[in-house]
Amino acid sequence: MIDRFEKFSLAIAEINRCWHKIAAEELSKYSLKSSHVTYLLTLARYPEGLTAPKLAELCDRDKADVSRMLSILEAKALVTKDGIGGSRYRGCLRLTPEGQAVAKELSRRAELAVEQAGEGLTEQERMMFYAALETITKNLRRICQEGLQ
Repeated sequence: MIDRFEKFSLAIAEINRCWHKIAAEELSKYSLKSSHVTYLLTLARYPEGLTAPKLAELCDRDKADVSRMLSILEAKALVTKDGIGGSRYRGCLRLTPEGQAVAKELSRRAELAVEQAGEGLTEQERMMFYAALETITKNLRRICQEGLQ
Protein backbone atom coordinates (compact mmCIF):
# COMPACT_ATOMS: atom_id res chain seq x y z
CA MET A 1 0.00 0.00 0.00
CA ILE A 2 2.82 2.42 0.82
CA ASP A 3 4.28 1.74 -2.64
CA ARG A 4 1.00 2.82 -4.26
CA PHE A 5 0.84 5.91 -2.06
CA GLU A 6 4.42 6.89 -2.93
CA LYS A 7 3.91 6.30 -6.66
CA PHE A 8 0.66 8.26 -6.63
CA SER A 9 2.03 11.15 -4.57
CA LEU A 10 5.30 11.42 -6.49
CA ALA A 11 3.56 11.19 -9.88
CA ILE A 12 1.03 13.88 -8.97
CA ALA A 13 3.78 16.14 -7.60
CA GLU A 14 5.95 15.66 -10.71
CA ILE A 15 3.02 16.27 -13.09
CA ASN A 16 2.13 19.42 -11.14
CA ARG A 17 5.73 20.67 -11.15
CA CYS A 18 6.18 20.06 -14.89
CA TRP A 19 2.79 21.49 -15.78
CA HIS A 20 3.49 24.71 -13.86
CA LYS A 21 6.92 25.03 -15.49
CA ILE A 22 5.41 24.65 -18.97
CA ALA A 23 2.64 27.10 -18.09
CA ALA A 24 5.11 29.67 -16.74
CA GLU A 25 7.19 29.46 -19.92
CA GLU A 26 4.15 29.75 -22.18
CA LEU A 27 2.53 32.57 -20.20
CA SER A 28 5.63 34.69 -19.66
CA LYS A 29 5.26 36.29 -23.11
CA TYR A 30 1.86 37.61 -21.98
CA SER A 31 2.95 38.51 -18.42
CA LEU A 32 0.26 36.16 -17.14
CA LYS A 33 0.17 33.36 -14.57
CA SER A 34 -1.48 29.97 -14.79
CA SER A 35 -4.37 31.17 -12.62
CA HIS A 36 -5.38 33.59 -15.38
CA VAL A 37 -5.75 30.88 -18.02
CA THR A 38 -8.84 29.31 -16.49
CA TYR A 39 -10.66 32.63 -16.63
CA LEU A 40 -9.54 33.47 -20.17
CA LEU A 41 -10.50 30.07 -21.57
CA THR A 42 -13.83 30.03 -19.75
CA LEU A 43 -14.72 33.50 -21.02
CA ALA A 44 -13.68 32.41 -24.53
CA ARG A 45 -16.34 29.67 -24.37
CA TYR A 46 -18.99 32.33 -23.59
CA PRO A 47 -18.54 35.15 -26.14
CA GLU A 48 -21.88 36.65 -25.04
CA GLY A 49 -20.25 37.28 -21.65
CA LEU A 50 -20.66 36.12 -18.07
CA THR A 51 -21.31 37.70 -14.71
CA ALA A 52 -18.59 37.37 -12.07
CA PRO A 53 -20.74 35.00 -9.94
CA LYS A 54 -21.31 32.72 -12.94
CA LEU A 55 -17.60 32.82 -13.81
CA ALA A 56 -16.74 31.92 -10.21
CA GLU A 57 -19.14 28.98 -10.38
CA LEU A 58 -17.83 27.72 -13.73
CA CYS A 59 -14.20 28.04 -12.62
CA ASP A 60 -14.87 26.65 -9.13
CA ARG A 61 -13.24 29.70 -7.53
CA ASP A 62 -14.33 32.07 -4.78
CA LYS A 63 -15.51 35.63 -5.41
CA ALA A 64 -12.31 37.18 -4.03
CA ASP A 65 -10.12 35.21 -6.44
CA VAL A 66 -12.37 36.12 -9.38
CA SER A 67 -12.23 39.78 -8.41
CA ARG A 68 -8.42 39.76 -8.10
CA MET A 69 -7.85 37.96 -11.38
CA LEU A 70 -10.35 40.06 -13.29
CA SER A 71 -8.70 43.26 -12.08
CA ILE A 72 -5.41 42.03 -13.51
CA LEU A 73 -7.00 40.90 -16.79
CA GLU A 74 -8.84 44.22 -17.14
CA ALA A 75 -5.61 46.15 -16.51
CA LYS A 76 -3.97 44.13 -19.29
CA ALA A 77 -6.91 45.01 -21.59
CA LEU A 78 -7.85 41.34 -22.04
CA VAL A 79 -11.28 41.58 -20.36
CA THR A 80 -13.95 44.27 -20.24
CA LYS A 81 -16.73 44.56 -17.70
CA ASP A 82 -19.98 46.40 -18.31
CA GLY A 83 -21.84 47.48 -15.18
CA ILE A 84 -25.53 46.65 -14.80
CA GLY A 85 -27.63 48.84 -12.54
CA GLY A 86 -24.51 50.48 -11.13
CA SER A 87 -23.04 47.15 -10.02
CA ARG A 88 -19.73 46.17 -11.56
CA TYR A 89 -19.91 42.79 -9.77
CA ARG A 90 -23.10 41.87 -11.59
CA GLY A 91 -21.80 43.32 -14.85
CA CYS A 92 -21.14 41.32 -17.95
CA LEU A 93 -17.56 40.18 -18.49
CA ARG A 94 -16.25 39.67 -22.02
CA LEU A 95 -12.91 39.14 -23.65
CA THR A 96 -11.56 42.06 -25.65
CA PRO A 97 -10.33 41.29 -29.18
CA GLU A 98 -6.82 41.04 -27.71
CA GLY A 99 -8.15 38.75 -24.98
CA GLN A 100 -9.80 36.56 -27.60
CA ALA A 101 -6.52 36.28 -29.51
CA VAL A 102 -4.58 35.40 -26.35
CA ALA A 103 -7.20 32.83 -25.28
CA LYS A 104 -7.15 31.24 -28.74
CA GLU A 105 -3.36 30.93 -28.71
CA LEU A 106 -3.28 29.62 -25.13
CA SER A 107 -5.94 27.05 -25.99
CA ARG A 108 -3.92 25.93 -29.02
CA ARG A 109 -0.73 25.62 -26.95
CA ALA A 110 -2.55 23.78 -24.14
CA GLU A 111 -3.95 21.27 -26.63
CA LEU A 112 -0.45 20.73 -27.99
CA ALA A 113 0.96 20.19 -24.48
CA VAL A 114 -1.77 17.69 -23.58
CA GLU A 115 -1.26 15.87 -26.88
CA GLN A 116 2.49 15.62 -26.35
CA ALA A 117 2.09 14.61 -22.70
CA GLY A 118 -0.14 11.71 -23.80
CA GLU A 119 2.20 10.41 -26.50
CA GLY A 120 2.41 6.64 -26.44
CA LEU A 121 -1.11 6.14 -25.08
CA THR A 122 -3.76 4.44 -27.17
CA GLU A 123 -7.19 6.05 -27.31
CA GLN A 124 -8.52 3.29 -25.04
CA GLU A 125 -5.73 3.90 -22.49
CA ARG A 126 -6.43 7.64 -22.62
CA MET A 127 -10.15 7.09 -21.98
CA MET A 128 -9.39 4.72 -19.09
CA PHE A 129 -6.89 7.20 -17.64
CA TYR A 130 -9.36 10.08 -17.65
CA ALA A 131 -12.12 7.89 -16.21
CA ALA A 132 -9.78 6.78 -13.41
CA LEU A 133 -8.63 10.36 -12.82
CA GLU A 134 -12.23 11.54 -12.58
CA THR A 135 -13.04 8.80 -10.06
CA ILE A 136 -9.97 9.60 -7.95
CA THR A 137 -10.82 13.31 -8.00
CA LYS A 138 -14.42 12.64 -6.94
CA ASN A 139 -13.26 10.36 -4.13
CA LEU A 140 -10.66 12.85 -2.90
CA ARG A 141 -13.30 15.63 -2.85
CA ARG A 142 -15.54 13.39 -0.75
CA ILE A 143 -12.67 12.58 1.63
CA CYS A 144 -11.87 16.29 1.95
CA GLN A 145 -15.49 17.03 2.88
CA GLU A 146 -16.19 14.03 5.11
CA GLY A 147 -12.72 13.06 6.30
CA LEU A 148 -11.14 9.64 6.14
CA GLN A 149 -13.43 6.85 7.35
